[in-house]
Order: sequence, then C-alpha cells, then structure tokens
Amino acid sequence: MNWQLTTLADCLGDFVVYRNLEPADRSLSGLRQAWQDIGLRQYAVPRKGTPEHAAFLWHMLVEAGQKRGSGKPLRLLVIGDTLSGDGAVAQQLGRQTPTWAFIGHEQPAQPPRIEVQNDIALATRWGSLEEFNALLEDKGFRWDSGAALLLDLDKSLIGARGRNDQVIDEARVAAVRSTVCGSLEDCYSEETFRRLYNKLNQSAYHFITADNQDYLAYICLMVIGGIIPEEELWPALELKTLVSIEQFAASCEARRCRMSGALLAAHDEVRGGLERKDPTPFKEFRRAEFLETTRRMNSLSVDATQEDVLAQEIVVTAEVFSLARHAASRGALVFGISDKPDEASTPTAELSAQGYQPIHRTTMKLYGEWLFK
Repeated sequence: MNWQLTTLADCLGDFVVYRNLEPADRSLSGLRQAWQDIGLRQYAVPRKGTPEHAAFLWHMLVEAGQKRGSGKPLRLLVIGDTLSGDGAVAQQLGRQTPTWAFIGHEQPAQPPRIEVQNDIALATRWGSLEEFNALLEDKGFRWDSGAALLLDLDKSLIGARGRNDQVIDEARVAAVRSTVCGSLEDCYSEETFRRLYNKLNQSAYHFITADNQDYLAYICLMVIGGIIPEEELWPALELKTLVSIEQFAASCEARRCRMSGALLAAHDEVRGGLERKDPTPFKEFRRAEFLETTRRMNSLSVDATQEDVLAQEIVVTAEVFSLARHAASRGALVFGISDKPDEASTPTAELSAQGYQPIHRTTMKLYGEWLFK
C-alpha cells in the first residue's frame, strides 16, 4: 500500500491548543493571560467539558476569528469521540453560538447508524461524517467565514476511536512502564506492573486516580518500589481510608527515608506539582509519553501493509481531515484541541534541537476515506 503522508498543521497550522490551554499560535492569548478575562477566580487549568474550559475555548475562537477578520463564529461544529467529553464541550459552547457535534466511534459489528439528539450525532462509522454534514447543510449550515470547526485530536483527528485508538493507549502504557522501570531499575517487575496498572486504570478507582495518567503512573511507581506495598494499598482503597492522590502522596512523604535517589526525585516532582495544583505533576512520565507517541508516527515504510500500520502507528483520520480541509478552503475557522498535556505533545528544547516537532507538526500516514473535495 502506498501511503499518503501529512501533518495536522497542513489543515490547522498552529491553531492548536493542548491541555494547558496555551495555543501553539503565540499571537493568541493563552489561559495564563486570559483567565481573568473569562471570569475565573484564579489561574487553574479547567477540565475538558466544564463551563470554565468552554469559556476559554470561546474566548480563543473569538480572538482567532478577529485576527482573521471574520469576527466571532456564527455557527460551530465540534468533532470528537466521546459524548462525556466532546459532547459536553459542544453543549457548553452552544450557550454562545449555535453548535452541533459529531461523535464518532467505528463499530464494524454494528450497522452504519447516526443517532442525533439535541444537535449531537452519535455515529458508528467515521464515514458517516459525510451524511451528517449533508444533514447540517439541509438545516442551513454552511462552511464560510462565519463557521468554525473544532476538532478533538486524540482518537478523533488522529488514532480514530474504534479503528486506530489502541496505538495511542499503547504509547501511554509504554511511557508509564519506561518511567517506572527506569526509576526502579533492578526492583522493576513487569508482572506486578501489568496487574497494578490494569486494575487501577478503571473507573472504579477514579476517586483516587481522577482518570489522570500522571497519578496512575506515580501510584504504580510507589507501590512497585515498595513505598506503599500492595497489601496495604488495596484494603485502604476498598475501605476508602485512602481517597485522594494528595493523601497517597502524603503517606509516601512520611516514608521518604525508604526511597532511592530516583524514587525520591519522582516523588518530589509529583508532590510539588500537586501542591501547585498542576494537572500534569509527573513531567518525567509525560516527556516519556511524547517520545513513545512520536515513535509511533510514520515509523514504518510507505509500502507497509494496512494491517501493520493500523496496529503499530498512529494515523490521521482521512474522513475528519478531509472535512477540515474542505471547511478551511471555504473560509471557515478550523481549530484543534487536545486534552493531552503539553509535555506529552511538544518537545523539550533539547529534543527540538534534535529535530523533534510538536505532535501537530509531526509527519503521519493518512488513512480512511477522503469524503470531501
């Protein structure tokens, strides 16, 4: 198979914002500059889908529109892969301007279907984006300078859910493993890591992990390192005598005398981040995630098989990418958002000097059906 190569910047430029809400296009205001303007009581990175998160997105879209000379968006389409996250973003933005959402999840075992409720479409095929776009046009939606397209990156524009998303997850798990293994050296146990990670990475334990991979990586490191043994961890979680990552970190702090130099460095980094309310406190892990993620982009030859590429690489979703190009060519504002931390999405200065690029400027293969001319 002869693969077409591209970057997300080919349709987005630097109109991309990662978790810290600091746009890659530095001419736009980031959260650190705009938090008071959008009504926040203090600087803090809000979670995706909250009113505070949507308030920043709207501020950013309006500013981007003004810089383009098109003003604030008059109509908006959000494309994503989760109803709870991307659907919530659309609902919140709908308070500002007419907003629709397309939530894709490739489900080959199910018949092609679009279910539309409250201007949010749930689709069992990414290819159904063409049908949904036609439905929007029938309702008067048009792609021009008054329209905006907001694209979720992970598992939507790249690594489409149900088609290629497992490679994104594999990169993250590999980063957790390499971070834990590197800090523990001879004490590392792959069997223990897999058992611990797989069990904690479930919704039942979100009360302590908050569905945050930084927290999960830190817990795995401290448990495998013997600071908080498994035989102590599980009863505490079941009895709810351990109910927050801050409490876990405090228990580790009380035992810092047991830590090796590498464990102590990781612990102090996470503990300091928690005190600062940083949603990405484990920077070492996230830097490893950046490397593991980019290593899975265009790593195989251009004549690699479809099966091998989808199993081993993160690819661009042609259906979504083609709509982005289509919308942009007609004057619409196209912007990409990602809940992936900046540290897992952009290179350090040292890596930049070696030629690494941010994820949105890293070359990837394009896969899927080109729906829009």
